[in-house]
Amino acid sequence: MTSRTDLVEELMGRFPHVPREAVLKEDLLRGGLAFDDAALTDNEHGDVKPKSYFIFSFDHRTLPELGTAALRRPPEEIVLTGGPYELRRTVVSVRINPSSPYRVGTDSDGRLRLFLDGRPIADVGLPPMPAYYRHTLANGKSVMEVAPTIQWGYLIYLTAFRVCQYFGAKEECQYCDINHNWRQHKQAGRPYTGVKPVDEVLEALEIINRHDVDRASQAYTLTGGSITSQVNGLAEADFYGQYAQAIEERFPGRWIGKVVAQALPRADVQRFHDYGIRIYHPNYEVWDKRLFELYCPGKERYVGREEWHRRILDSAEIFGPRNVIPNFVAGVEMAAPHGFTSVDEAIASTTEGLDYFMSRGITPRFTTWCPEPTTPLGRTNPQGAPLEYHVRLLEAYRATMDAHGLSSPPGYGPAGPGRAVFSVSSFMDTLPSTDS
Repeated sequence: MTSRTDLVEELMGRFPHVPREAVLKEDLLRGGLAFDDAALTDNEHGDVKPKSYFIFSFDHRTLPELGTAALRRPPEEIVLTGGPYELRRTVVSVRINPSSPYRVGTDSDGRLRLFLDGRPIADVGLPPMPAYYRHTLANGKSVMEVAPTIQWGYLIYLTAFRVCQYFGAKEECQYCDINHNWRQHKQAGRPYTGVKPVDEVLEALEIINRHDVDRASQAYTLTGGSITSQVNGLAEADFYGQYAQAIEERFPGRWIGKVVAQALPRADVQRFHDYGIRIYHPNYEVWDKRLFELYCPGKERYVGREEWHRRILDSAEIFGPRNVIPNFVAGVEMAAPHGFTSVDEAIASTTEGLDYFMSRGITPRFTTWCPEPTTPLGRTNPQGAPLEYHVRLLEAYRATMDAHGLSSPPGYGPAGPGRAVFSVSSFMDTLPSTDS
């Protein structure tokens, strides 16, 4: 049987123009990693920044199945360097999988290392506890609960609404565990605010602004579940927009304002812009028409794929094409029972979508699919998509960008191997180096 080491090294050899850091990072993101108890955090009381579970679980097991990692959280991210592959600095979002061949632990000299198949392959750095996490709001809530930061502190992630109104088997996206993640945190007795009051968000941002003396935080993302009716009497554009309006009035120009929401009608998108948002992420999830209908049933029912795409193009007229950055979930193209069965077919389909948008100046980005066990596709595809798909996607993504003369999208920090901080996929690690 081929070991994971053999698979990784074979793909590094076949695709030498894809940074080896990105090959390894994609494997960690799609399959997760395990942590020795000594490498876990002391939650909010230690020196390492803990995982905030900001919207999805991004784990391969439920909380009750994580053992010690459910009591002492793993770090939010890790940074890899050195080792036999001579890795440049690589920031990776932590996705826990106790049965992974990757393990973070200490070597005989007490250094924290990443092991693959029992062999140390990289030095591991942990994110330091930021000063603003050591402060609480007046009501006792933690900054991590209200306004966690990811991407090594670059992005403040404001999940204003922590459930989704696409609910149940006939509406939920088949790879998404936002509603289960809400339930498991509440069942575990963890603080997990469903609808975050605007004044709490502003108070948390005030703490971040005061203590982030190095100005590591450069952007915020407003997001949460889709709203098909109303929340607190507000439809989606005005619900999320109220936060942007308040933030921009209190902290004008301090952060790049981004929103992840549905592809909304032009008038709603205009209101996002009027509220102060500058980057819009109307995620299209998966390109193939049949798979969108099957795997995103709620979005197909309420909006429809063709209308979704039309609205994305319309939004480019308001924000400018460069500032419309729809996400897709890389890997679900190959998810059984309905996905493509060959990497060639899946890459061809994904690239068709990339070309459709990039030819119009819109640069999609992607999140590497984590097959969470409470989702229909996670249950039937616990191994996720083949690593070869993810590596070839990086190749196709870069080639399509180059063909249309596009550069790395704004709001994601620096690009390039050894420089990128975007942690939930490797697309920024594979693009030409930039400073911002």
